[in-house]
Amino acid sequence: MKVAVLDKNGKDTGRKADLSKEVFGIEPNNHAVYLDVKQYLANQRQGTSKAKERAEIRGSTRKIKKQKGTGTARAGSIKSGVFRGGGRIFGPRPQNHSFKLNKNLKRLARRSALSMKANDKSIVVLEDFTFDAPKTQEFTGVLKSLGLENKKCLFVLGETNNNVYLSSRNLKGTEVIMNSELSTYKIMNANSLVLFEGSLEGIEQNLSK
Repeated sequence: MKVAVLDKNGKDTGRKADLSKEVFGIEPNNHAVYLDVKQYLANQRQGTSKAKERAEIRGSTRKIKKQKGTGTARAGSIKSGVFRGGGRIFGPRPQNHSFKLNKNLKRLARRSALSMKANDKSIVVLEDFTFDAPKTQEFTGVLKSLGLENKKCLFVLGETNNNVYLSSRNLKGTEVIMNSELSTYKIMNANSLVLFEGSLEGIEQNLSK
């Protein structure tokens, strides 16, 4: 698959980037994408919510009324969840929400996500560039040149570029990552995927194993 390489001003450089069919041209596996996104979101959960149950509430253990003859339900403790100030019944406890997925399935999910973006023509290949200093205004100019100022964008770098990363950090809806940080969730969450020319080799190398 051939895609035109653009410069930071949005102009065609005259070169074509060859996107591998093994990574950008497969039949997408929707279930693999679902599982990988589900795992990513599950791993973001802290799982630290906790409510006190009746055994953890401070209070008297005296039987609050006699067992029979009151005309109401029997009650043995003021710490019961049916009383105000009592423990919570079946409250949340700390737990680990993460689960395991095989590496091959995760690779399939990322290839499927990239293929979906390629089918939707939502992939832009950008010539490698840098800024002399971190400048949000310059990065905003790049977005306008590419026609992406009002879209959620994911920029993928081939190597560390602090000036480009810091220039984008204040912009809502725009994220800059390394090719090694690419995940199915981030691909699917972006409207447009902007791949630096230098990142293509690393992406195809990681996902062709």
